[in-house]
Amino acid sequence: MAHTFPELKKKPLAELRVNKDHLLAAICKALNIDMHVHHEVKGVDKTAIKTKIREWQKKRDEALAAKDRAKLKVALNHIHHFKHELRKAMV
Repeated sequence: MAHTFPELKKKPLAELRVNKDHLLAAICKALNIDMHVHHEVKGVDKTAIKTKIREWQKKRDEALAAKDRAKLKVALNHIHHFKHELRKAMV
């Protein structure tokens, strides 16, 4: 889709309309802007929380294997709590 300047200059406005997605990609490329937002976790120890999540996931799997609904619910609540804590700390 490489056009020359004279070709583009002769085209009517209706043919020059660009989709917003294409336009954003071109602008970001031209201005050297990153296309994706990168989140960082601030204020909490991410590795410690992820370790706790993995531990509770193991307990969850054990509860599923044992068909123990009470332990399963506790494990799922803990996993949810830790994941919520991580998301809350993202900036």
